[in-house]
Amino acid sequence: MLTITKRLEFDAGHRIPDHKSQCRNLHGHRYVLEITLQGEPVNRPGHSDHGMLMDFSEVKTIAKTHLVDRWDHGFLVYEGDSVVMPLLTQIPGHKTIVLPRIPTAENLVAIAFEILQPLYRDHYGSGLQLRRLRLYETPTCWADFEA
Repeated sequence: MLTITKRLEFDAGHRIPDHKSQCRNLHGHRYVLEITLQGEPVNRPGHSDHGMLMDFSEVKTIAKTHLVDRWDHGFLVYEGDSVVMPLLTQIPGHKTIVLPRIPTAENLVAIAFEILQPLYRDHYGSGLQLRRLRLYETPTCWADFEA
């Protein structure tokens, strides 16, 4: 099995509404997202990605366009957070990303996988698949979602 991994970083705020400790407060993180793809190298002689699973710049462009740029410098909020949702809607121009689940690292990586998985599928017939996403919430804490 051949894999490649691309690492991207973004900043975002969140809160865990019912958390027993500090995470129930509004706060932010420098998230790191690692995207691991598996497949066979592209066999297209004369093309720039010949011999690659996928050009790293394409891996980055897809992730930035569909996830990273949307979440970067935003506030990730659970749609059922009745305390914070009314507050955020009153801030003009605020970048609020409403999510169907509480924005724990585990839920965020699962949502990210749901968004990105179909976008990487079968690049140029090479059987490319999103194998794993790893989302670091801090340098020592992360969650993985594996296909």
